[in-house]
Amino acid sequence: MIIFKHFFFSACALTVLACATAQAQDSVKSKTQTTNTAAAERLVHPAMGTTAKAQGGELTLTIIKKHVNYGGSPKEYRDPYVNSPKSANIHPDGTKYYVNSLEGCATVVYDMKTHERLKVIKYDFKDGKDDALWSKPSQFYPFTHYTHNLNTFQGKPVEATFSHGGRYLWIPFYRRTYDLNAQDPSAVAVIDTKTDQIVKLMETGPLPKMVATSHDGKHVAITHWGNNTVGLVNVASLNPDEWFHEKLLVVDYVLPLNFSLKESVDRDNKSGYCLRGTVFTPDDKYLLVGCMGGNGGIAVINMETQEYLGRVLGMMANVRHLVIRDGYLYLSVNKAGYVQRIKLDKFMAAAKAMAGKTTNVGGWEECKVGAGARTIEISPSGHFVFAACNLASKLYVVDTRTMKAVANIDVDSYPVGLDISNDGRYVIVTSQGRGTAGTSGNAVNIYEVEYAEPEPVLKNTDGAAVLETLENKDSADLGKEEKAGGNLTAMLDGEDGGGMSPVAIGAGVVIVLAIVGLLVRRRQKKAQG
Repeated sequence: MIIFKHFFFSACALTVLACATAQAQDSVKSKTQTTNTAAAERLVHPAMGTTAKAQGGELTLTIIKKHVNYGGSPKEYRDPYVNSPKSANIHPDGTKYYVNSLEGCATVVYDMKTHERLKVIKYDFKDGKDDALWSKPSQFYPFTHYTHNLNTFQGKPVEATFSHGGRYLWIPFYRRTYDLNAQDPSAVAVIDTKTDQIVKLMETGPLPKMVATSHDGKHVAITHWGNNTVGLVNVASLNPDEWFHEKLLVVDYVLPLNFSLKESVDRDNKSGYCLRGTVFTPDDKYLLVGCMGGNGGIAVINMETQEYLGRVLGMMANVRHLVIRDGYLYLSVNKAGYVQRIKLDKFMAAAKAMAGKTTNVGGWEECKVGAGARTIEISPSGHFVFAACNLASKLYVVDTRTMKAVANIDVDSYPVGLDISNDGRYVIVTSQGRGTAGTSGNAVNIYEVEYAEPEPVLKNTDGAAVLETLENKDSADLGKEEKAGGNLTAMLDGEDGGGMSPVAIGAGVVIVLAIVGLLVRRRQKKAQG
């Protein structure tokens, strides 16, 4: 029996903050190989089997696998396609994971059980060759500096988000390789996770980084670090050819871009508010975007009116990542190495009451972690936060019930991206390429987590939106519905429902039968008419 397993496994693990104290750091025992060079650079290469146990016994972390490509890296773990990996994304069905190799201009796909490399998705586009993949251009993203061979480039993948119950993976490019200073439109590639092939290319604004999918599955938000804008893509349809750019929102002002075409500019800093962390509120009525640059804050967008409301201040500056969980808004503070949280209701009350374009809200809980706090994720129970701390070369774990660090463990230098499996058992951390003579970064570390108390398994809620879209289509689109139904069926082939509760399995059966019944009834009506 085919089961809607994709509809119940989490499309993406939710994220939370991390905090730590010196005492907690001292309580963690870990085996590591560390090379000390310049005072400002601590190169770390933890050995396979490195273990860290929480002082109170809450959990234990162990490195069980590595993919590395730094100078002098062990041959048995070396992977030439790991080139400054920016992010990791575990598929909702738990069978594989995707690593975005920024400087390698590729996404590497690995098997979740064996960690064998399954495929390398290369972003090497040539004008004319890939024209069929491009969506219809919008009026939002005009080219102002380049005019020829616009679709001939290599793409530098940054972050990613799953849509349509995990069927598609959206991967924005930092820039098109010919765009020296990332000031013209970039692009986003959409991967069909059944074939791991590109099925759609869409334009974006300059220097897109973060990307997020709404809970109802109707929108994908793409945050443009490069010029203070956020793009909304309507993805309510099951057919990728029907997706379209719906709105371009501006956070206060559009950053003027007129840099040299011959001399490189530091766009990681000279980018206005440097928009980064992006998250939809649980009801999808608002979109929140963190500001790493300027005077910081969190930009608030009303999704019902698709209007920018303003920025909420009061937290520390240099906000990097956002996540909403269990009634709290969590964020990571990059430079200072802090994590903070506040009740979501309190935050939204302040946002809705804004008289101008900024407002302050106090009452943030905060906690110190390693320097360079970047991506954060939370365990299925919501009890533990995992945080990649870039400059500290550490993975921190925080107990959200006390907002105290309970463990930390070494990571190959400059960790930046992180994802956690639906059952909380595995945490994957990517380390970007940096350092002297290529001796640091360029690594992917996989940690196994053993909990004192069993963790639940997160469910994927995106499937409900997919089903609703199918059922609400006009009967005139029956042929398209049948095709979409076939796609949904293909998504589930080979799934045995392992690890699912009887209730989830029964619900999956009901959904499948409902779709089949819907198509049969419409065929009967058509024949009778």
